[in-house]
Amino acid sequence: MNKFKYLYCVVVAALVAVPALAQNYPTRPVRMIVPFPPGGATDIVARVIGLKLNEAWGQTAVIDNRGGAGGNIAGEIVAKSAPDGYTLFMTSGSIVAANQHIYRKMPFDPEKDFVAVTGTASGPQLIAVNPSYPAKTLKDFIAAAKAKPKALTFGSAGHSTQTHLAGENFMHAAGIDAVHIPYKGEGPALTELVAGQLNFMTPNMAAALGFVQQGKLRALAITSKERAKQLPDVPAVAETLPGFENIGWFGIMAPAGTPPAVVRKIHEDVTKILQSQEYAQRLAQLGMVPYMKDPDTLAKSIKEESAIWSKIVKARNLTVN
Repeated sequence: MNKFKYLYCVVVAALVAVPALAQNYPTRPVRMIVPFPPGGATDIVARVIGLKLNEAWGQTAVIDNRGGAGGNIAGEIVAKSAPDGYTLFMTSGSIVAANQHIYRKMPFDPEKDFVAVTGTASGPQLIAVNPSYPAKTLKDFIAAAKAKPKALTFGSAGHSTQTHLAGENFMHAAGIDAVHIPYKGEGPALTELVAGQLNFMTPNMAAALGFVQQGKLRALAITSKERAKQLPDVPAVAETLPGFENIGWFGIMAPAGTPPAVVRKIHEDVTKILQSQEYAQRLAQLGMVPYMKDPDTLAKSIKEESAIWSKIVKARNLTVN
């Protein structure tokens, strides 16, 4: 066999092997890296989807929580993993759309080091305070914050996380400021807010809803344009600050170079879960909805969102070394 025939056979074999690989995928456990500790919205979504993937794949979707650095630690792990579909990244939108504008040094390039796979869920945040805080309405809260600039403490899941950026976006729109206290995850920050160690947070509704329903936190407003069915008495921020909206989202990314056929297989399998009534009902209990985005649409959305966050980051001077 001459060299050209050999190369031809190699190429044909590769083209046949990749679809076959995708068809049989996965043949072993898949690790899903979650960039925050248990208890936050990202972790909740990962576990809900992971359980259903276990059933669909006959393999375990291992949830691996790797918090820290606003999601950059987890992102670096995924970026440096083998691009074979066996390491996935359950990211929140801020990690791939805003971190590159905030951190002077990034351990990965969100655009070059990842490939978008699928959206999973989206939902609003709450403007939440400890029940002992005097202000009972968002209007009164904003007035109190303006009367004593930077007297309030504002907690988040960490620098550049969705819970941080939602708060910065809200404060930018309201013309107020506060001392930001980052935590290593949404769960720990919520614990501190419930304990009265913080004045307010803008947690994902999915993570804070239970605390509000139990009376452990008071929601002054919700960041969606309209009120939520789960909290009908909580006004939208837009009722006080016309036009305001801030919605967080979650999705799955894979290391760049992951075979397109494998990416499509994962997207198709997750989409079946997103389209199920069971998944929609579970998300509704948490104040979220399925976030259906194919790989190309998700990649485009990230670019568009990145341009928006770039402006807000500059306006708020949100820089981390």
